[in-house]
Amino acid sequence: MHGTRRLIVLSGPSGVGKSTVVADLRRRHPEVWLSVSATTRRPRPGETDGVEYHFTDGDQFDKLVASDELLEWAEFAGNRYGTPRQPVLERLDADVPTLLEIDLQGARQVRQAMPEARLVFLAPPSWDELVRRLVGRGTESPEVIERRLAAAKVELAAESEFDMTLVNTSVEDVVRELLALMNVS
Repeated sequence: MHGTRRLIVLSGPSGVGKSTVVADLRRRHPEVWLSVSATTRRPRPGETDGVEYHFTDGDQFDKLVASDELLEWAEFAGNRYGTPRQPVLERLDADVPTLLEIDLQGARQVRQAMPEARLVFLAPPSWDELVRRLVGRGTESPEVIERRLAAAKVELAAESEFDMTLVNTSVEDVVRELLALMNVS
């Protein structure tokens, strides 16, 4: 069994502001460890292996899956992404506050793999606000926006599967609540 730490999993619909919350939390409390995903996608300019992602190829990723070294994994747009299990367990054993920011599919897999993890659902203040955020990027075609909104409806419906919900009215408030959950002061 691990130290007193429980893995905190932050999830929620696309556009709800998960990465903004995590960036703010990490800026205020760098001692909180954020799990770094493995991915088969190519690094983008400015990305460093081991910082944004652990960049691997398809064969390496297959090996991780086959040897059950991933807590969860999924495929998006032809690339695979997953959470390496070992680093998470090592941080929890060392009593380091540990955070995982993943999509819904991943959160469900983590619940299977680590039932003691605490799943936190980040909800938008309202449906209209989520629509505004998803549409507001202004870069996508109507078809893509339509697809996003349909996905968001499905994602919002999964809220009841989570241990708790935090409504993202204020990033500061959400960060404060997450820190309290992790016993970080």
